[in-house]
Amino acid sequence: MESISPKDRSALIADFSREALHLEMRDNYEGDRPWFDRWRAGDQEGVKADMRPWCDQVRDGVARGKTYRRLCVVSEPLSEYQRWCHEMNDLKVKAGEDLRWVPRRLVSAVALPGNDFWLFDSEIVTFGLFDGNDMRTDILLSRDPDVVRFCLDTFARLWDLSIPHHEYPLS
Repeated sequence: MESISPKDRSALIADFSREALHLEMRDNYEGDRPWFDRWRAGDQEGVKADMRPWCDQVRDGVARGKTYRRLCVVSEPLSEYQRWCHEMNDLKVKAGEDLRWVPRRLVSAVALPGNDFWLFDSEIVTFGLFDGNDMRTDILLSRDPDVVRFCLDTFARLWDLSIPHHEYPLS
């Protein structure tokens, strides 16, 4: 595996051809703290405006035939942070992401990778590495067919256990 920059991963997200799969397994992402704090302070519209570039990218990609699927493995009951994510994810779903939730209690018998990942066109996988304070420390890229297959299989298994975004109960 090779280390890549956030800019390199952003390019992969922008340039894939058919399908991007994203698995999130953390209950908190400290890098999102500025947006979360603004939302908590009442600036919901400002935070939503900050999400427009991503939503525009997804909307454009979907119009060109691309598929975006995201799975969020979460502890229950949801933390305030994850409840905020659920609200913000409404925008992603409206833009065209197929986003689903997987309660952590359902994944004990599923082989999971050690880190979150993005998988592009069933060919390239990137892993986000985080420290003990929930800050991303590195991004690793692999084209190894065995690693890609493992991530594809994991995603498919979790997808079968998942709950569509608008059906996921918040209470």
